[in-house]
Amino acid sequence: MMDSEGAIIEAGGVIGATPPIAANLAEAYAWCGRLARSHYENFTVASWLMPRAMRPHMHAIYAYARIADDYADEDQSLTKLDDWERELDAAYAGAPRHPVFVALADTARRFDIPREPFADLLRAFRSDVNFAGFDTIDDLLGYARYSANPVGRLVLYLFGYRDAPRQQLSDLVCSGLQLANFWQDVAIDFAKSRIYFPRRDLERFGVRPDDLREGQVSPQFVALMKHEIAFARDLLVRGAELNRLVDGRLGRDVLMFAGGGLAILRAIEKIGCDVFNQRPKLGKLGYLALGWDAVRGRLSH
Repeated sequence: MMDSEGAIIEAGGVIGATPPIAANLAEAYAWCGRLARSHYENFTVASWLMPRAMRPHMHAIYAYARIADDYADEDQSLTKLDDWERELDAAYAGAPRHPVFVALADTARRFDIPREPFADLLRAFRSDVNFAGFDTIDDLLGYARYSANPVGRLVLYLFGYRDAPRQQLSDLVCSGLQLANFWQDVAIDFAKSRIYFPRRDLERFGVRPDDLREGQVSPQFVALMKHEIAFARDLLVRGAELNRLVDGRLGRDVLMFAGGGLAILRAIEKIGCDVFNQRPKLGKLGYLALGWDAVRGRLSH
């Protein structure tokens, strides 16, 4: 069925896997833009600091990842993820069908983007369906290698950066953001039977899964959270050095994204790490402060 803006949806409200035909490229990008604008949360995918001409391409990348994430998170469907990868293959073969892939194929061609980062995201989403948790922080970073880092690398491709040093700094920012989101959403994720804390860290600080179920903000839990926050903060601060090695506008976006992750970590600390009774997030003033600092070339600590 079609919504009032022409987006193709299923009765349940989730964008369908059956590939509708996008009439033309402009409509495909518009379709992705509507989806992206309807799902923004902590950070806009294409912030107001990003060049306007780049936003449609960011929307296409976001739409690709958003739909795949919904298939994993809401539908728990490996079949739909497999269908989505077949659409990716069709796009790279020059025969895109779904509006997302009509736009994505154009973006990939214009900026010579390899298939790998898009496929990596699907690998992470499949692991979400068969969630098994993580033994160590290195295991968790291994997950972020596929769930978060490809997004930063895709952005670098859009701006013409393909070298390993910049990609490594981008990976630090993206992994740090991923961790910040996990510690922000401990209660939400637990309700989905997902615990992102490494098992060894839980054991080290004496926190049991039952403690998470009961929402206990014990001294042990606070110590665990402070440990995880410190680790994520270090990633974000080190990765933010990327802003010095890229185009000025992209550099400001790097500062805004890294600063946003740091702001979430501060918000968690501000509520005494009680992420069970309220979800720490940024308000409008927080976003304005991030933007102002980014324009001035500063990282919001």
